[in-house]
Amino acid sequence: FTEETVTDFESRLSEAMELYQHRVQWLLQDSRKVFGVIKGTKVALLVDVSHLSYGPRLLDFQKNLLCLMDEQLCYKKQLYCLSFSTEISPLWENPKPINVHVLHEARQWIQELEPGQGCNLLKALRHVLTMKELNSLVLILGSCPDQPYEILCDYAQQCVLGRKLHIHTVTYDCSNPASLVIVKNLAEAVGGRYHCYCSKGENFDSSDFHLLLQESQKAKDLLKSIKQTFQRRAGGFLCSKTAAVSFASTAPSSFFPKPPEHKGPLVIQTPGILAKTSADWLKTYGLKAKKLDLYQVLAPSAFSPVEDFVPILKKTVSSTLHEAMMMQFEWYDGTVKNVHVDLPVLYNYQKTLAKMVRIYEKRIDWLCVGSRRIWGSVCERRVVILVDISVTNSTYISHIQHSLRLLLEEQMSNKDYFNIIAFGSHIVPWQQELLPSQPENLEKAWRWVLSLECKGSRNFLGALRRAVEVDFKDKDKHKSQGLYLLTTGIPDQETHTISAYVAEVCRGFDLQLHVCLFSGVKGTECSGIIPASYANPRDTASAFKEMVQAAKGRLHWFGETGIFESDDIASIVSEIEKAKNYSQKCAFLVESLRQRSVNHSVTALTPERDSNVLMKKENKKLQKVQSPKPTAVSLARMHCDSTLNLFNWGFFIYYLLVAQRAKEWPQTEKKGKHRQRKQPELCVSVFYTGKGRSVGTVYQKYPKAKCIRKSVPSVTLPEEEEICSSKEWLSKYSIKKLKLELPRLMFGPGCIHQKKTVKSLHKKVSAKYCSIFPSAEINGVVKHLQFQPKELEIYTEQLRKALQRYIQRVQWLLSGSRRSFGNILEANVCVLIDTSGSMELYLPPLTRELTSLIWEQLRKNEVRFNLLRFAENPESWKESLVEATDESCHEAVQWASMCHAHGNSCILAALQKALSFQGVEALYLLTDGKPDTSCSLILKEIERLREKQDIKIHTICFSCADRGAVEFLKKLASQTGGRFHCSSGGEDGQLAAHRILTEGLDDEDDPVFPYFEGDDLKKLTQEVAKARSFLKQAKCWR
Repeated sequence: FTEETVTDFESRLSEAMELYQHRVQWLLQDSRKVFGVIKGTKVALLVDVSHLSYGPRLLDFQKNLLCLMDEQLCYKKQLYCLSFSTEISPLWENPKPINVHVLHEARQWIQELEPGQGCNLLKALRHVLTMKELNSLVLILGSCPDQPYEILCDYAQQCVLGRKLHIHTVTYDCSNPASLVIVKNLAEAVGGRYHCYCSKGENFDSSDFHLLLQESQKAKDLLKSIKQTFQRRAGGFLCSKTAAVSFASTAPSSFFPKPPEHKGPLVIQTPGILAKTSADWLKTYGLKAKKLDLYQVLAPSAFSPVEDFVPILKKTVSSTLHEAMMMQFEWYDGTVKNVHVDLPVLYNYQKTLAKMVRIYEKRIDWLCVGSRRIWGSVCERRVVILVDISVTNSTYISHIQHSLRLLLEEQMSNKDYFNIIAFGSHIVPWQQELLPSQPENLEKAWRWVLSLECKGSRNFLGALRRAVEVDFKDKDKHKSQGLYLLTTGIPDQETHTISAYVAEVCRGFDLQLHVCLFSGVKGTECSGIIPASYANPRDTASAFKEMVQAAKGRLHWFGETGIFESDDIASIVSEIEKAKNYSQKCAFLVESLRQRSVNHSVTALTPERDSNVLMKKENKKLQKVQSPKPTAVSLARMHCDSTLNLFNWGFFIYYLLVAQRAKEWPQTEKKGKHRQRKQPELCVSVFYTGKGRSVGTVYQKYPKAKCIRKSVPSVTLPEEEEICSSKEWLSKYSIKKLKLELPRLMFGPGCIHQKKTVKSLHKKVSAKYCSIFPSAEINGVVKHLQFQPKELEIYTEQLRKALQRYIQRVQWLLSGSRRSFGNILEANVCVLIDTSGSMELYLPPLTRELTSLIWEQLRKNEVRFNLLRFAENPESWKESLVEATDESCHEAVQWASMCHAHGNSCILAALQKALSFQGVEALYLLTDGKPDTSCSLILKEIERLREKQDIKIHTICFSCADRGAVEFLKKLASQTGGRFHCSSGGEDGQLAAHRILTEGLDDEDDPVFPYFEGDDLKKLTQEVAKARSFLKQAKCWR
């Protein structure tokens, strides 16, 4: 680190500490000192008056409440006030919008507060928490509540579940320790805040204050650690106090600051119990082991649906009892059970799940500190440590030594036997056999570790064979044996060779291989020596994962930024996800029960039927008489003819009753003889005529709906090309949007081939006309083709027109700069150019294509742009986006022609700088491979940066040979809403498009487009293939 870097970091720490101090001072002023900061916009104020007494204490409390009202509550949107002692006394029935009158009433209410007896906090909470419109609750206590804090916490948790309600608990001038405990526990239970104020000495305690003090203390400790670890030198560099050698003779590893007391004696810690893997730990503390599996909890109240044959009905019926008593729930085996939902049981179950999740989170935190962050959990009794000291690790030798020191201090003292084997090209064991894990042996091993030097390649198979054949030669006589490998890269030998050997030596024995893989920031070594075998970090992790699976071990992949992948942590995370899934299913059951209870309550509001049988009959008869619908003429007649009185209306109803019964008499006589054929639907409209009491009736018969044959639509496509993505273009002009999908167009609901049962023949037969129409099988269903040859010709012509237009757009996308870079869509863009060493083959043609891009797309479409090249460091052409003028385009072409390939590829730094440009809408990333840093780290960091500004990242790859790089670039584009483009296959695509247009469109097999990786060309060629298949099918039917 340079002196400037550390000085800048120290100044930023000091600024943060000053900011924390100002915040603390602000909290100590005015009403914030007494009551804290009130959050939310719709606030309920609950005041405990049981602690008040007449005199100065009451006056001081009222004065502070008025200050709170004037300084904080007056700026809220709604307010609700309530005082409580043994009984509650609300000021209003509902929350009031804040205005001058409401604030005046609230101030008057404060001045009229009177002391009471008792503190019935539960009653006050039950009254206020039912108001769903509130989003903040301020609770001011002066004495200990009457109810235990467990009951208060449980009730508050149930009421705020699923609500965004800020609960702020305050104790005012209360000396009872029980009140302070209740306030803190209640705030913690509901995720709120607490504030404790005492006027004597003006001492107070606050959750906000504690958070600020913790952050301030962290900053102080970090600043102290920096001053202790580093000392300044005249050359402007910072180094460790222990590294006092000259710059010229210092090895590269000495530039890394070693921890304090790096070469001092070990400080050995003795673990209380033997560590366990997460898989073994979950056998004791997992959800299933604790009988917290959701299906275990619901099993006593879950019942399978019952079906049985009823002889009277002559059919199998299902039980319907569950419809009123139970909820249907899908079981783990796919069946459906009827479950009795017990709300208290589910509530306690969800609370227990939350406690278990907190235990699992503590387990993850425990696995991420100390030596476990590097080695994972070392669980076996007999351990051999394999350490990679190849020359490629020269930069990290101090890290390797410190990692071994942490392991010897924290995890090795309770083991039975151990040994350390270092390997490069040659195998260097510490001892020729396993030794007991005694303090003196651990100290000797540490002294030997300090003498290690990096040389040679990675002969991992040789070190593995030495450990298995010498240290574990009696592996069949012992149990709990483990090999722990610490390495930074892939071994010299083939992965399948090592996996086969590991599987053979571990089969049948209690011996496992665990891999601790470290991935550094840099991808190449400072020594310049090329390793015998190389793979990127992702492929290296995949290779070691295959090895540990063969040995039934664990993989722990970490780096300087944290843990990337760990089997131990993954097991715990999986258990947390399982708990989350169970909690969501519980919430689904509760919500289903709530919906059913709402429906039942609505049904209960409807009037019940009269118990009198005669009244039932009369009601049934009256229900058959429909009241006439008044038409416009009727309404006008009723409005202007005042002679229509109640007698006329009763006469009209009597007339309708007689007419209705006259229609029903013949039907009742024939009801028992034979079953009536179902009549067509009738619609009856009754209206008043213009003559006195005369009534007119209109009967309308609605015929059965018939299937309407679809006609072939006429296709109209634009001749000019639109500057948009293929996804947007096809959303307007795809085959589906043009309504040219052959199955939907040719076959309607009436085209299905059906067979009907003929009773006299006792079998199903087809209709006579089935042999007339040709049939085809569509998605497993036989359908009849009802289109005529002329209509098929029209369809073929329209489909050819659309297909030709699709191919023309493919040719356009493969022409000019679009073939290499795709289509530039946005009006403000930044083009990022990878100039790392791997781009040496692609850089000369890339600069030529960049010239075409600048003039053909950026200048022509008047796009504001900037260029940025990156290798080890990003370098921008301009500090901001510029207009695409002739002068700026000339300068950009000249700047791009000066690019040369060198160094590594720092994609993350380049993206961060490009995202900082003001007004940029999209980034176009031109590269040929994966970055040197972690791909997951880049994706996570970009997602964090995009939360502030929605900027798309389009990725362009110049080589699809590296599948890992292609998948990374696809994920980056998909995650940011961009598009992926690959420049390969352009010449073959142009040739295929030309042949299709010249040789014909009918044959879907020849010629065909090559497989395009890019999103635009891939979607368009898929639509072309779909259209050609429909064209071939239509031609066969003709």
